Amino acid sequence: MNHKHRKTLHALFAHPEPANLSPTDVEHVLTDLGAEISERSGAKFAVSLNGHTANFHHAGHSLPKDEVRQLRSFLQTAGVEPERDYPL
Repeated sequence: MNHKHRKTLHALFAHPEPANLSPTDVEHVLTDLGAEISERSGAKFAVSLNGHTANFHHAGHSLPKDEVRQLRSFLQTAGVEPERDYPL
């Protein structure tokens, strides 16, 4: 995982949630983590990682804070810890 993707991953876990995360950058991070991303009907997509699956909405220019919280929760459930696994 390159440095830019590590910074994005750490931003997902930052408090308070950032309001300027690019959906494309987050998608690249998920792919680097080994997640499988599949399109669903409408503006939805599914992410599968380490046996866990979650559905999300495609965002426009930046991810809303509630979407960041959902992604953080999903990643924690899937066993991702940025400080331990991907230090800056």
